[in-house]
Amino acid sequence: MTVPALLVLGNVNVDLVLGEVDGWPAVGTEVMVDRSEMRPGGSAGNTALALSGMKVPHRMIASVGDDPNGAWLSGRFDQASTEWIVEPCETTLTVGIVHKGGDRVFFTTPGHLLRASLENLIERLPEASGENAFALISGGFLMPGIEAGTIELLSALAARGWRTAIDPGWPPAGWTEGNKQRMFEWISAADISLINAEEAKGLSGQDDLEAAVGQLVERVGPSHTLVVKDGSQGAHAYAAGAHVHAASPAVDVIDTVGAGDTFNAAFLAALAKGRTTLAEALAHGTDIAARAISTFPRRYCGS
Repeated sequence: MTVPALLVLGNVNVDLVLGEVDGWPAVGTEVMVDRSEMRPGGSAGNTALALSGMKVPHRMIASVGDDPNGAWLSGRFDQASTEWIVEPCETTLTVGIVHKGGDRVFFTTPGHLLRASLENLIERLPEASGENAFALISGGFLMPGIEAGTIELLSALAARGWRTAIDPGWPPAGWTEGNKQRMFEWISAADISLINAEEAKGLSGQDDLEAAVGQLVERVGPSHTLVVKDGSQGAHAYAAGAHVHAASPAVDVIDTVGAGDTFNAAFLAALAKGRTTLAEALAHGTDIAARAISTFPRRYCGS
């Protein structure tokens, strides 16, 4: 069987999305919301769903729990594109509260993500199918076993011919000095890093995004591709001393949960085609993400 040019590794969990709320309610009160949706999620899960929605061949290797939520969750993905590692525990659940304007906050239970095993993942890694094959590691900060072994995982992927990308997300403990050092080590070992504007500011310790990006670009060096996703302002990419920006189409936002993961899917899918410029890949990412966050149920376009 031919291995697709896109490999997705990382966190998949059940998402329960509720909204919208206007401000944060007082403790002990009850709030009625207009909409709820139980859907498959997690950073890696959202990326795989977007790839399926775009009809882009891919493979995802991820874990679930052995409870009813795990059975429901795994059944929501394209089985031909997914390899599951079933853990003997409850499946992780994330509750996302959407605020007016599209911002959101997440509450996540530990569940199966705490048991995700580096060894189980590495032994399932396929050989890359060609020079434009990309492997993405998503949500590493939520999986202690993967977090501790990310350098080893990146090395194993490179040894199998994959070009590597990381989007570890926001560390639950915040941007401690240890987490900053760990992130920079991952960046040094990867080809591409995909972070959002708030993560860029947290990682750099700068409140101003322009200053944050300037510091990060100097730190990561010209051989690494740094992508910064900035919501309605679009996305930026920095590589080989060049800066590329793609504006985001103006849309009526329904909810932004998984927007960055959808961008990752479309951006890497464009690069995997080959003969695609960084600017074209960046624009493809912003276009697909904008469509996803402005449709319900979500729709994707492109290929």
